[in-house]
Amino acid sequence: MKLSTPVLRMKSSFIREILAAASDPNVISLAGGLPDEKTFPLDILKPVMTKIPEDVSLFQYGPTQGYGPLVKHLTARYEVPNHHKLLVTTGSQQGLDLIARAFFDPEDKIVMEAPSYLGAMQVFDLVQARILEVPQTDEGPDLEALEVCFATQRPKAFYGVPDFHNPTGVSWSLATRHKVAELCLAYQVTLIEDAPYRDLRFSGDALPMVSSFCPDQSLVLRSFSKIASPGLRMGVVSGPEAWVDALIKVKQGADLHSSVPVQAMLLGLLEHPDFDAHVAKVSDLYQGRYQVLAKALSALEDYGCRTLPTQGGMFVWLTLPDCDTMALAYRLLDQGIAAVPSDVFYSGDKGQSALRLNFTNATPDKLEQAVMRLESVLKSLAPKAAVGGE
Repeated sequence: MKLSTPVLRMKSSFIREILAAASDPNVISLAGGLPDEKTFPLDILKPVMTKIPEDVSLFQYGPTQGYGPLVKHLTARYEVPNHHKLLVTTGSQQGLDLIARAFFDPEDKIVMEAPSYLGAMQVFDLVQARILEVPQTDEGPDLEALEVCFATQRPKAFYGVPDFHNPTGVSWSLATRHKVAELCLAYQVTLIEDAPYRDLRFSGDALPMVSSFCPDQSLVLRSFSKIASPGLRMGVVSGPEAWVDALIKVKQGADLHSSVPVQAMLLGLLEHPDFDAHVAKVSDLYQGRYQVLAKALSALEDYGCRTLPTQGGMFVWLTLPDCDTMALAYRLLDQGIAAVPSDVFYSGDKGQSALRLNFTNATPDKLEQAVMRLESVLKSLAPKAAVGGE
């Protein structure tokens, strides 16, 4: 059977491919956005899981919107307005897929920061949307470029990850959040705010969500993969009621509903009195690992490398002198380091040469070893003096 045109043009995920190679015990993986398995709240989940079989109704078909008690809990937790609605999804990635299929026709325009989340680009490519890229600054999207894009291209939506951006770790400043919301309202562009890392803040003050400044012009994606377990595959989409009703219609044709027993498990986890302390403990652990990695990476400055600081999330963005980052990634893999090259995070032209490094799933000792191996590779490619301009 001949493949469809969207599938033929769809890029495979380099991250998924490299994770297979990274399963080798001799490889230190800084590639995938994997939580440390030690952070999975199994002690909290075990008593919750033992109660699941006591309610046989959980094993019957359920409503597409989600398990009623969980929907009620999440509506209160996220202070969803009365004229809005939420939908429980099989991971926030499904939420992205539902949005793309419900709202985008071929050649519809969607704006993304460059670089941006690979999984979102894959979804929008699959519905044959036209991705428009705007540069990213240390405070979020380049606002001047964004307004020009909105004014001249008239896109349907703007997809953003304002808190601890994937792949760069950048968090939008408060001024940027206000301005993006203002532009979305002025040009009638829907904001798709993806917030999978928002709860993983380990320094600085939490900032309002961008969607809070333009709630009726926004769809919000949240995930429990980073603070509970990715294997649970639980996410949620919220927004204006009519928009979420459209997503529910698409989900009916996709999988009828997400797993009801797993939704009940998630509810028990979220309602547990120790859950907030669990999230704080995870953030503290990741802060320590980030500090180890950031300190180790400072030794690479002599090779023309720089890191962007982050206040949370799971990634460090290591910028490099101009090079073939894909070739570099394979060279690093040969030396026992798995990292993701910057090329995969751009939809159009090649951008800044860089590597995305994950710091949440390797011990401090492994993080330091990985940087030493990385330095060895960089040294073989360009001596310090040559790269440093001496």
